[in-house]
Amino acid sequence: MSLLSDLINLNLSDDTQKIIAEYIWIGGSGMDMRSKARTLPGPVTSPAELPKWNYDGSSTGQAPGEDSEVILYPQAIFKDPFRRGNNILVMCDAYTPAGEPIPTNKRHAAAKVFSHPDVAAEETWYGIEQEYTLLQKEVNWPLGWPVGGFPGPQGPYYCGTGADKAFGRDIVDAHYKACIYAGINISGINGEVMPGQWEFQVGPSVGISAGDEVWVARYILERIAEIAGVVVSFDPKPIPGDWNGAGAHTNYSTKSMREDGGYEIILKAIEKLGLKHKEHIAAYGEGNERRLTGKHETANINTFKWGVANRGASVRVGRDTEKAGKGYFEDRRPASNMDPYVVTSMIAQTTIIG
Repeated sequence: MSLLSDLINLNLSDDTQKIIAEYIWIGGSGMDMRSKARTLPGPVTSPAELPKWNYDGSSTGQAPGEDSEVILYPQAIFKDPFRRGNNILVMCDAYTPAGEPIPTNKRHAAAKVFSHPDVAAEETWYGIEQEYTLLQKEVNWPLGWPVGGFPGPQGPYYCGTGADKAFGRDIVDAHYKACIYAGINISGINGEVMPGQWEFQVGPSVGISAGDEVWVARYILERIAEIAGVVVSFDPKPIPGDWNGAGAHTNYSTKSMREDGGYEIILKAIEKLGLKHKEHIAAYGEGNERRLTGKHETANINTFKWGVANRGASVRVGRDTEKAGKGYFEDRRPASNMDPYVVTSMIAQTTIIG
């Protein structure tokens, strides 16, 4: 008699050319991830080879019941770390049957920005530091925290080791390896300042691929946490009080910034960001005012300031960049629940197109 685990781990490629494609999209809240699977006749190497599909938008808050069909357009493919073999994960965006992007489709507008000749010529690189908090499912309280109580104050948990400091490392490490397997350009992980909070970094990724990779990395994290019976929170301030919030610091450079004399280009870009501070804050994630207080390594939400090696600034420039006279900068304002399509394209729009 086969065990359930034996059947889950069946290697289909031993017996058939058929593959399973898991189509992934973003639901009506702008943060909920949805997916469903279909069988394809054989392996594929490009999203252009994949058929469009549809789903019931009235069940995701994206269409009325009397006209509920929403169409999925495959945009990026990744290896499936859960089914493995030739099976794939497919990042999609969503359209009406008439071919118009639905309101929650932020990828469509981002792709237009990244296809602009001036933006394409600059080869925009992004490195996104995605923070998140692991919660106990039954009580909605951080993993490792006593139920109804609090752990010791912050200090020993950042990059900490030990059963009393690092909670959920098995989930974090499984996610790290799964992302590498999938083909996501994940560049690292670390434990964060608040216990039960972690971070992974994606990048450097070019243009629209940064958004695709962050979303699929989030999907893989949600799936692994589902197996572990743990909840993932992207709330920017999951616990009120003297605890760090969760952000998605976005590191950014253009070809001009990476070349000799790039430091002057960086300073001009930061100036442009400062002039549109309010517009960026409005697009950088819900609930960010609870995080950007001027405390816990943040700048106040109403103030724009930049500095070298200053983690209390809106935008930070690294010492290495200052010394080299070229490199990149870090926009520290985006919240952990930001949409990477919106943030990456908005930074490019402001600093390159104007």
